[in-house]
Amino acid sequence: MSILVGYINTAEGLAALDRAVEESTLRKTSLVVINTSRGDALVDERYLQADDIQWLRTKMDDTDTDYELVQAVRGQDAAEEILTVAEERGVELIVIGLRRRTPVGKLIMGSTAQRILLQAHCPVLAVKS
Repeated sequence: MSILVGYINTAEGLAALDRAVEESTLRKTSLVVINTSRGDALVDERYLQADDIQWLRTKMDDTDTDYELVQAVRGQDAAEEILTVAEERGVELIVIGLRRRTPVGKLIMGSTAQRILLQAHCPVLAVKS
């Protein structure tokens, strides 16, 4: 079994990653770090580039956590991709970061976190930065 964490290069993403490493250590499981893009834009600031990947690998190598970085571009949005990978890998926990959004923002844009919380087939741990 493993733990899956959705990671983007933000304070919320870092909080989720740190907590996922803690959970992985406590549960003695591996960690799947997922960073995804729909691929429908020429530049997606949330999709990690070479420097960010190197920083992430260095950070993870400094822990004793067995991890795998997954960067998928399958045309799915972040919630769909996280749920798909969680289902494919049979993870025991999903860790996500939360940011404050206005009710109108959630209504217009939807909420990736809300979809993951409602549709995941395993427990979801949501953390704030």
